[in-house]
Amino acid sequence: MKQKPPRNDYRTPEQIREHYEVEKELASRLRNASKQERRFLYSSLYDELYRRVPFHPQITRKMSSVESKQAVSHQMEFLGPFLSKDITFLELGPGDCALSFEVAKLVKQVYAVYVSDEITKATTAPANFQLILSDGSSVPIPPNSVNVAYSNMLIEHLHPADAIEQLISIYNALIPGGVYICITPNRITGPHDVSKYFDVAAMGFHLKEYTTLELCNLFRKAGFSRVGFYIGVRGKYLRLHIFPIAMVEMIIDKLLYILRRTIAPNLSFTLLPGIRLVGVK
Repeated sequence: MKQKPPRNDYRTPEQIREHYEVEKELASRLRNASKQERRFLYSSLYDELYRRVPFHPQITRKMSSVESKQAVSHQMEFLGPFLSKDITFLELGPGDCALSFEVAKLVKQVYAVYVSDEITKATTAPANFQLILSDGSSVPIPPNSVNVAYSNMLIEHLHPADAIEQLISIYNALIPGGVYICITPNRITGPHDVSKYFDVAAMGFHLKEYTTLELCNLFRKAGFSRVGFYIGVRGKYLRLHIFPIAMVEMIIDKLLYILRRTIAPNLSFTLLPGIRLVGVK
């Protein structure tokens, strides 16, 4: 293994290797599938992953209430100012839906769009929550009905050919002036899927990791009128201009791989944090 798992990852090295091999196999099928095939594969392959890897972190995280609460609390620090009791909230790729359930306490309606219901079958949902299954790229929500859309570590799981389609669907679901908050790993400090323990590039279900500039350009192509970049400092969030971040990314990206691997991790929480974009319709 190229690096050690974090302290809160209790899997054995053998389990991580097994997870890697299974996910790489399934991701290869998805990468090589046609657009029509992918509409069925997103759901079936993720269901298969969770069945074959029962120790997957998205499943075992439900066993630790402390860990789950910490993850939700961290996300709510940023989301809080965007929420109010009269809005409709949409989460894409909600995982165990813990965040959506928390948001449901503060808003009128919550939609959660996901490719699988395997890890939510045993949960009890709030009355104003609705889980909607998707083919992986479409967002089956009525047009102009959502005030705030949100995804955390989702867009990197989409086939590159499907990412723009999903962004356009999100744009269409938003009301005028609505926002899409997108959080994703930065490619410069990657890979960030299970490949990080074994490979130099994402080979698992992170089908494409982005730089800030790449993702900003994709948002604009989908129709968003404004795109902002946010950085967090001790629970406080500042909106920064994308240009200086993009310049740092370009410089580091041109460095040799070995040198980049030495520098980039030290910048991941400073100059190159995970990407946090807010697009305005």
